[in-house]
Amino acid sequence: MSEKYIVGVDMGTSSVRAGIYKLDGHCVSFGVTEYKTYFPQPGWAEQKADDWWNGLKNSMAVALEKSGVDKEDIIAIGYDVTACTVMLCREDGEPLRDCLLWMDVRSAKEAAEIAATGDPALKFNGFGNVSAEWMPCKALWLKRHDTENYNKADYVCECADWLTHKLTGRWTINMSNIAARWYYDARCGGFPRSLYKAIGLEDVLDKFPKDIHNLGDNLGTLTPQAAADLGLSEKTIVAQGGPDAYIGCFGLGVIKPGKVALITGSSHLLMAQTDVFNYSKNGVFGPFPGGTRPEYGMIEGGQTSSGSIVSWFKNNFCQDLKDREGGIYGELNREAAKIKPGSDGLIVCDWWQGNRTPYTDGSIRGNIYGLSLGHTQAHLFRACMEGVAYGTENICQSFRDAGIEVNEICMGGGTTNSDLFMQIHADISNVTVNVPEDPQSCALGSAILASVGAGVYKDVDEAVAHMVRYSKVIKPNAENHEVYKKYFAQYRKVYDLMKDWMHDTTALAE
Repeated sequence: MSEKYIVGVDMGTSSVRAGIYKLDGHCVSFGVTEYKTYFPQPGWAEQKADDWWNGLKNSMAVALEKSGVDKEDIIAIGYDVTACTVMLCREDGEPLRDCLLWMDVRSAKEAAEIAATGDPALKFNGFGNVSAEWMPCKALWLKRHDTENYNKADYVCECADWLTHKLTGRWTINMSNIAARWYYDARCGGFPRSLYKAIGLEDVLDKFPKDIHNLGDNLGTLTPQAAADLGLSEKTIVAQGGPDAYIGCFGLGVIKPGKVALITGSSHLLMAQTDVFNYSKNGVFGPFPGGTRPEYGMIEGGQTSSGSIVSWFKNNFCQDLKDREGGIYGELNREAAKIKPGSDGLIVCDWWQGNRTPYTDGSIRGNIYGLSLGHTQAHLFRACMEGVAYGTENICQSFRDAGIEVNEICMGGGTTNSDLFMQIHADISNVTVNVPEDPQSCALGSAILASVGAGVYKDVDEAVAHMVRYSKVIKPNAENHEVYKKYFAQYRKVYDLMKDWMHDTTALAE
């Protein structure tokens, strides 16, 4: 009998990655295809569904060619996508407009209105501000400002739901998305109709797909068209996918209480499983019942912009370094490593697209303080990484306030490509950083779900035990941490000192 394989698809913010994995979690091959994000106005972000599918087709073709694997030996496919990436679709899956990408915060006004309802469902965002990224905010904006397409839509859904339909022909929604971004409460009756009614959005409940599944559920097999497009067999089983960071927890081995996951990339998301369902004003989201597993809740905090800030700086201000050894990032990392913690007085606030937690404010923007004529590209590069890490530590503080210990972090994603960036995180938060053997934690997590959906393993516990391994440990530097404590204290003062000024200034561009 020939060896069997599974596919993990990671449809991220800037690219779609398709990995072919052995059943023990070892990656055989990878295909990566980038696509474009459109920014029509400040705070807006859109993508095209055709770009996702064309990218997936290309990535899958590359992975298959590299692997030499026979398509008949690929038994299942799992997938993760960005969330909350909102779409308006026809019954046949045709999008009526470009999606509102997860980082789109144009619905800040709607978010404020939702927060003002005081509905009990607001426990999921700590009874505080509501994130403009979430489904009700974006759906309400679409209803108000793209009324024609909203009324035409058979489904108001997310990228995950559209991709499920594209792969299987079925319309489903997954428990992770609806618990973490749509206010669905599996412990207390499902969707909070009172909240949706209070904001004039009760009709959207009829536009949500009705078939709810947990991550990893077997959804059947690929449609003939999907199989042909992806170069796979029509016998390939499709496992229910969902939010990239949540599925990344499986790839990091963070599947029970006691561990903390940090998924990095264009954004950062810090997550922990819990079996205690307490809700208070502590600057975190959740716990979301069934966020990844039916028996646990997921607590989370996140940064809307993190790796995207570093990419923004590299793409806009460092093209003169592209011919250096290791490319732009190689040169920047080498030079930034020579600079002392604190970047000679620079503090970057990581709010390029607003703040997800702990402030949950879509109307603030990023800033850089302390610039002098002596600062260089390397100073600014290091300061951007430090600013992202300050934002992560701000979330760690909220976790600690909520009773979640944060002494060790399991980190996956783009940040693991830079030892300097990981060390800065370890030093600022005074934590040990554990890095898995496969840093593509989201793709591996999707492969883990594929293995469970196909019945290779009886559950995610068994799958993770066979498929996840760690390869690197980063310890904090005590001396650096003492320096960073002072800079972080200054970072924490900025929001309260400047939020009103930032709100007024942001409004000038709207």
